Amino acid sequence: MRIGILTGGGDVPGLNAAIRAAARRAFQYDWAVRAVQNGWAGLVEGNILPITSRQVSGILHVGGTILGASRTNPFKDKALVRSCLDNIEAFGLDGVVAIGGEDTLGVAAKMTELGAPVVGVPKTIDNDVAGTDYTIGFDTAVTTVAESLDRLHTTASAHHRAIVVEVMGRHAGWIAVIGGMAGGADYIFIPEVEASIKSVCEHVQRRWELGKRFSIIVVSEGAQIKELAYTDEELGNKDEFGHVRLDRRGLAETVAKEIERHTGFETRSVVLGHLQRGGSPTVFDRVLATRLGAYAIDLVKEGRFGYMAALRSNQIEAVPLSEAMAQLKTVDLELYKLAQMFF
Repeated sequence: MRIGILTGGGDVPGLNAAIRAAARRAFQYDWAVRAVQNGWAGLVEGNILPITSRQVSGILHVGGTILGASRTNPFKDKALVRSCLDNIEAFGLDGVVAIGGEDTLGVAAKMTELGAPVVGVPKTIDNDVAGTDYTIGFDTAVTTVAESLDRLHTTASAHHRAIVVEVMGRHAGWIAVIGGMAGGADYIFIPEVEASIKSVCEHVQRRWELGKRFSIIVVSEGAQIKELAYTDEELGNKDEFGHVRLDRRGLAETVAKEIERHTGFETRSVVLGHLQRGGSPTVFDRVLATRLGAYAIDLVKEGRFGYMAALRSNQIEAVPLSEAMAQLKTVDLELYKLAQMFF
């Protein structure tokens, strides 16, 4: 047996741990392993190289991905899809492990419909893949957010400021809610619930009147705020999956300016950006990635293509990619209500 492994989309902490686990399990079965370079681009271009046990040694704790990543979408062009299928055959790949989020696994699901031997491993700091309790990278990202909020609390209180902190989250506000709760945020904007500048200004004003002369406001990059509407054209070019670059909204800075304008309180903004993606994975992400990576190879061994390895109630299970891709996993609004109790 010869297995290809690829990592697509944005990098997250824990990818190397998943690669390591998948390779080790394959070696345990006496199979050969191939590195598909830079996500689906590697299958399109035939950029596929052997992986040895030495190459996956010592990478458990390392961030990023030794395989490289890209946001290549083969389904933009039938010729690119044909290249993927041809290269799977040309390189003798009996199975392909696709480690990725919504877009990467969406391609994986379509590939299996065309007969490609693909299994999935869910990773994304957004934690928005359905069918699994957690995705690789999420725990590390929210830990980074919580630690950042801890630091910002001290400077906000010292200078009696409001600080608006922008975190990632295009369609789902998991990072904002979990990171914000853990870091003691005083207000949280998420994509799932439309809010307004007026509501946060009233909240900041109310805290001031209660003697709380600082505020930490967390905002998802994809938050829906009534007064701040943007068109896709205003945000510029889209990537290969049709996503605009949300950093161009300048949401944190805009919200900060509006709060200062309406309340008169000094307000600053911080964009955590790619800090959420970088660095060494937490213990949880290392173990999750290890369990999912190894299980993915077991799915190949059983011929269960079109499935992904998923964490459900602390058990690793097989979930159809078609089910996982049917919808995004958005924030549980009961959880958001709990967070609001502390606003």
